[in-house]
Amino acid sequence: MSNASEPAIVPILKRTLANDDFRQTVITGEKCQVVLMTIQPGEEIGAEVHGGHDQVLVLAEGRGQAVLDGQATEVEANDLIFVHAGVEHNFINTGDRPLKLYTLYAPPEHEAGTRHATKSEADAAEHDH
Repeated sequence: MSNASEPAIVPILKRTLANDDFRQTVITGEKCQVVLMTIQPGEEIGAEVHGGHDQVLVLAEGRGQAVLDGQATEVEANDLIFVHAGVEHNFINTGDRPLKLYTLYAPPEHEAGTRHATKSEADAAEHDH
């Protein structure tokens, strides 16, 4: 999964704000992965659980709700959310503009080079696996 040729220094906030894809991997290492996400107004990631993965999300723009084990909390730009392995979670864009964030999975969750332009594209790819 790792790719030593990927850059180790990334202007992450600039890349996050410029990203319009639902999901785009940035760097995939052996133990950790950085992924950009954009959730459109009214959309959500969808409830999920990563049994063997911790996940950290940092919101760069927009606002929404973080739902962790059924408890919803309002979140906005500059918030960091730590999702422990095994915690059911969902992120919902409740604002009127895209919710842009970067997330770190440890260990990696997606194949290196994964890019899904839309949530429906991401959902279709997950059902294929």
